[in-house]
Amino acid sequence: MDKKRLLKSQLEDKIKVFVPAVKATVPATGWIKAIRMAFGMSLEQLAGKLSITRQSVQAIEVREKEGTITLKTLREVARSMDMQLVYGFVPNDGSLDALIEKKARALATALVTRTSNTMKLEDQTNSEKRLKKAISERTASLKHEMPKVLWD
Repeated sequence: MDKKRLLKSQLEDKIKVFVPAVKATVPATGWIKAIRMAFGMSLEQLAGKLSITRQSVQAIEVREKEGTITLKTLREVARSMDMQLVYGFVPNDGSLDALIEKKARALATALVTRTSNTMKLEDQTNSEKRLKKAISERTASLKHEMPKVLWD
């Protein structure tokens, strides 16, 4: 197995763990405030754990809600509440293989269609069945090669 495929396979295994998390909805207040409230922890208590002011904790909660908080800050807050920050990426298509398949098929379709159009101009039209076969074959080839152009 080549290096790219091994890396992809290892990442696929790691990503699978995060797939169920995609369905989780972030609390309207943000995770920090929601957890703090669920614990019955005051702003002052969390501020003490972080060695910052009450106002700074409020600012952190606002930044999380607005999506401008840093991973470093999230990690620090999680650690102070005896928790862990967990983050990852999940392909919209469900898996790396599905994402690569979609990109390869789109590129293959564009390449085969362009060639087919050139052949039409030369009065050498291909059948729909032959075009589908050519797209499938080119998709398989692109998936195997995974050229950088796949991500343009």
